[in-house]
Amino acid sequence: MIKTNLGKLDRILRFALAFWWLGPWAPQHGLLWVNWIIVVVGWIALAESFLGWCLFHQLLSINNKNQ
Repeated sequence: MIKTNLGKLDRILRFALAFWWLGPWAPQHGLLWVNWIIVVVGWIALAESFLGWCLFHQLLSINNKNQ
């Protein structure tokens, strides 16, 4: 079982980022690979907002759960 390491505010902000970057308001660039990176980051942010767990927080031993 994954222990959550994201606080409520982190999860809300990641959900808002995912909602923005995966919706029709997503930034569009002339380079196709940049658009794909935006989509991938959006999906990662969405997953993290629901799971409450972030790989980078885990690797850096950051725990914002109580914030």
